[in-house]
Amino acid sequence: MRILFVNPPWVIKRKQSVWNGIASVMPPLGLASLAAVLEQAGHDVKILDMHAERLELGELTHRLEELGEFDLVGVTATTALINNAWKIAALVKTRYPRSRVILGGVHPTVLPEESLAMPAVDLVVRGEAEETIIELAENKPLPTIDGISFRTPTGFRHNPDRPLIRDLDTLPTPAYHLLPMDKYHPAVGAAKRLPAISMLATRGCPGKCTFCYRLFGNSCRVRSGQKIAQEVKLLQDNYGIREICFYDDTFTIFHKEVKAFCQTMDDLNIDLTWSCFSRIDTVNEELLHLMKNHGCHQIMFGLESASPEILRNIGKPVDLEQAEKVVRLTQKVGIDVRAAFMLGNPGETEQTLRQTLDFAIKLGPELAIFNITTPFPGTEMFAWAAKNGYLTTKNWEDYHHASPVMELPTISSAAVQAFYRRVYHQFFLRPGYLARRVAKLRSLIDFTNAYQALKAVVRAS
Repeated sequence: MRILFVNPPWVIKRKQSVWNGIASVMPPLGLASLAAVLEQAGHDVKILDMHAERLELGELTHRLEELGEFDLVGVTATTALINNAWKIAALVKTRYPRSRVILGGVHPTVLPEESLAMPAVDLVVRGEAEETIIELAENKPLPTIDGISFRTPTGFRHNPDRPLIRDLDTLPTPAYHLLPMDKYHPAVGAAKRLPAISMLATRGCPGKCTFCYRLFGNSCRVRSGQKIAQEVKLLQDNYGIREICFYDDTFTIFHKEVKAFCQTMDDLNIDLTWSCFSRIDTVNEELLHLMKNHGCHQIMFGLESASPEILRNIGKPVDLEQAEKVVRLTQKVGIDVRAAFMLGNPGETEQTLRQTLDFAIKLGPELAIFNITTPFPGTEMFAWAAKNGYLTTKNWEDYHHASPVMELPTISSAAVQAFYRRVYHQFFLRPGYLARRVAKLRSLIDFTNAYQALKAVVRAS
């Protein structure tokens, strides 16, 4: 088969989002993994990353004419991008009326019937798709393929969920050669060296936060540290990559594999700087020293709130005293801390918002992220908000962390939005913070990041 995968463009207008102009552009690793298994099976695959190539929807038809005919076209989508995905599906169906058009990703997995109501969408692939896509490419009868949903003459059919892939090492290396590798870059402040790119070492998360959709259930699987290091080596040899941003929910769950990753980097003589996401209850001093000595320069910890009551409400068991100790320990080891917080959680008040900002200032992380709480479809928080009538919109383009989509009984959405507009200014433009950051500037990329970040903070305030 000839198969095309499309990554939709981010064309959402977020006037007061601090991310305007400083957000990352990273590869669609899920599509690259699907492409790799298909190529391994002998199929001809292309990936069109509209986001990286800055293609607008109006330019898609011309690009499709350049690419030629396809038997199968797959489009991935998160909630914020689902409207774009539907538009892409319609354009594809117009250009290739005989092609099978498939939607996948988190949003279609959660709400498959919503996408199947679109005439251009032939079927939805739910959840993990590497094995499913192979069976679709083999033209197996749809009723025999686990993990898909499709229309029937009498309605919708949802086949059983597909079992998860237990051994991630059995998957081939993502098809980086099909991506515009020169167009990817990290978010401002996330990397020390360029070029940089994202990678994934795990699938799943041990947490049970109400604001996260657990695409892989409560299971958490990991690729071997040796395999991860070998992929880094490939990226360096073929594309000159100097830094990796690990986008796993919790990179540090499996200490054994983190240690194996570091050891294999030594064995392969890899010179790498890198960052990752973590939880405060999954690191210790020994691991932090090992990570620092092997190139880790930044860890992001999701702390979410400084209110114990709110942390209980959202299923995030953060011990605030432990959080402070872990932040101090991480900094002592020589790794920068990026602390992430959420504004407008269930139970939020103006007092708890201020409490969270005060806690962030007291912690003193090198970077802080403040997002507006967004209850995505499929999460416990979304179900709670819908049941109680707190959702203000189901326009999915508004689900982007920069404006409230809930009207809570304890605080108005206007108050949450107003605090969001002020919080970056109040955290980042403190004289003491600015002095510390200026003192740590060492390279051209440090100065460039600082300038771009300052512009974003001023613009969003």
